[in-house]
Amino acid sequence: MTDTAPDAAPRTATFTTRSPATGESLAEHPVDGPEQIARAVAHARRVQAEWAALSAVRRRGHLLRWKRALASDLHTVARTIAEETGKPAGDAALEVVLTLEHLAWAARNADRVLRRRRVRTGLFTVHQRASMVHRPLGVVGVIGPWNYPCYTPMGSVGYALAAGNAVILKPSELTPGTGVLLAELFDAAVPAYSGLLTTVTGAAATGEALARSGVDKLAFTGSPGTARRVMALCAETLTPLLAECGGKDAVIVAADADLDAAADAIVWGALSNAGQTCAGVERVYAVREVYAALCERVVKRAGELRPGAGSEAAYGPMTLPGQIGTVERHVSAAVASGARALLGGPESVRAPYIAPVVLTDVPEDSAAVTEETFGPVVVVNAVADVDEAVARANDSRYALGAAVFCRNRRAGAAIAARLRAGAVSVNSVLGFAAVPALPFGGSQDSGFGRIHGEEGLRAFTSVQSTTVQRFTPPVALTSFELPAAARERAVRLARTLHLRH
Repeated sequence: MTDTAPDAAPRTATFTTRSPATGESLAEHPVDGPEQIARAVAHARRVQAEWAALSAVRRRGHLLRWKRALASDLHTVARTIAEETGKPAGDAALEVVLTLEHLAWAARNADRVLRRRRVRTGLFTVHQRASMVHRPLGVVGVIGPWNYPCYTPMGSVGYALAAGNAVILKPSELTPGTGVLLAELFDAAVPAYSGLLTTVTGAAATGEALARSGVDKLAFTGSPGTARRVMALCAETLTPLLAECGGKDAVIVAADADLDAAADAIVWGALSNAGQTCAGVERVYAVREVYAALCERVVKRAGELRPGAGSEAAYGPMTLPGQIGTVERHVSAAVASGARALLGGPESVRAPYIAPVVLTDVPEDSAAVTEETFGPVVVVNAVADVDEAVARANDSRYALGAAVFCRNRRAGAAIAARLRAGAVSVNSVLGFAAVPALPFGGSQDSGFGRIHGEEGLRAFTSVQSTTVQRFTPPVALTSFELPAAARERAVRLARTLHLRH
């Protein structure tokens, strides 16, 4: 926990973070428990009351100062991300750039989206003036992931702060340094509201303590299994939960697709960050006319990439060591069930790195198709037509992102509309993630709720509805003094009007 609260509780236990590439020690961090988190929440509530009392314009100014501080220290933040995750420094820098875009949008649009607005009344309430306003919840807890330790949690942190909340951030125990740095930069940029963003560190027990701490909402990113456990904890106190739980994203390649562009996007979407992307490309369905040509292009591009720790590496190691076993199991089981490895195979798994793997003819009930692999593996299967591609893409318990490649953009948009995914890109992959105004999230095992965009701001508010009586109505329908005859006339009038329309 960043020691911004004057009554911070002492900690004794610590844990060590290590480079996933070399295993060397990076830093020591405290293990925060229920006592530290309770104090952080109490302090955040005091600061949040002052923060919420500010005008949206003043809050925007503070958040934009924080944004400029992040931009000024971009390379420091990126270096921390790269050290903790193992991803190339350039990829880490791009992650910070996307974070800055979203923080800027949230800061500049919160007032427009959340301000009080008038709503129309009806025939029988014409004497009332009605309005609604989105109010901050109070203190929001955020449990972040390790694969994008800046961009992903900031999709909740930045939007929650812009909406007038305080935030307690619990980053992954694999990447706590990034979360600590975010809070330190905030305190330096906005010292008058030190503690409005507090980072607590630790493993599962720390996350459990945060879920039970009485925060007003919890935003979680992680696996569906962990989300279910967190949801059960939140249920104890009826704490609302926003869950983003990964995906098994599909790409549909139509007969008229630009195959070079599709192959380039597929390889990047499947292999960037070693495939450790919740909305990364894991399944490709190509119509039979172009299937062979697409496979040839995908294999050629993927075969040119190498994982590693040097500047020439296309992507880094597996950040979570346990995930290596999952990748190996998926690839081996697929090959054993009749799939063909067009590139790589079980031998590609050499911890901590996994070379690119391209599989085809993979049975649809194989784990490589049904479960989240979360590694540099892509399945390319042939389908008879777009209808079959849509059916297979939708036949998944995940529904996060998807992509369609089709030269006819109108036809591509029509295909996209048939997919259950929460976000779809046409002729690109992950295009939606770079647009701050677009909400992001999924359904089923991909979670529920939305971050980013207007929906992301509203996700961290409660709605208050208000009516103000402008004049005394000639007939008061909400009174025991209402004459029976007047009530009957009102009922007849309403019935007549609603029978007409």
